[in-house]
Amino acid sequence: MIEVQQLTKAYKGHFGSETVAVDGISFTVQGGEIYGLLGPNGAGKTTTLRMLSTMLQPTSGDAILDGYSVKEKPEEVRKRIGFVSGTTGVYDRMTAWELVEYFGQLHQIEPKLLKSRMEALFERLSMQEIRNRLCAKMSTGMKQKVSIARALVHDPPILIFDEATAGLDVMVARNLLEIISELRDQGKCIVFSTHIMPEAELLCHRVGILYHGHLLEEGTLEDLSEKYGDARLNEIFFQIVRHYEETELQNRSTSTNSTE
Repeated sequence: MIEVQQLTKAYKGHFGSETVAVDGISFTVQGGEIYGLLGPNGAGKTTTLRMLSTMLQPTSGDAILDGYSVKEKPEEVRKRIGFVSGTTGVYDRMTAWELVEYFGQLHQIEPKLLKSRMEALFERLSMQEIRNRLCAKMSTGMKQKVSIARALVHDPPILIFDEATAGLDVMVARNLLEIISELRDQGKCIVFSTHIMPEAELLCHRVGILYHGHLLEEGTLEDLSEKYGDARLNEIFFQIVRHYEETELQNRSTSTNSTE
């Protein structure tokens, strides 16, 4: 389970200025559920997921993953998560097999169990033909498969996908979505961030709309459809964002008038 509690990330700028990338967001994700974190580029999705995966320290608030705080027990959190993004790097001088094996060893998986898990992963991800290929000689889709295998090799209960289909061709992206669905059916707790609404409609039971660092709305697709009078997630998203921008404009106008 994931419990996000008033999570905030602010960056210091020049002359004491501050930019708030994520502003006090809260949500929960259960096992066997895919929670879609939706928003355009720059909304704060990646910053949020990097805090959940302990790559960034929150400015305030906290997140509890499988019972462990990202602030107090980051090493325990890292044992229990798998992270895949559209920009995950691979080691060019390693083969696919060597790289996944290396990360399995980092997680201190017993050699016989590690080999068994790797064989199963390479078979499921259709990676047998590239198992001895150097990562430097792989296509983007092949590298992404290696990244997925690396994230799954220690069988974590929590998985985080950050724009994981970015740059993939249609067939590889579709295969990845099928794998994520299977992981949900296995009881994994999954956060899936994307700006591609059809992906969220296909995968997610609940979604959160993130915009300018604010979690504007969340709920099941059915609840949001009923509330906003439209079954299309794209249109629901635009309604929510438009209302936020109109409200912000009114607030700025009121603030300006009050100081004159």
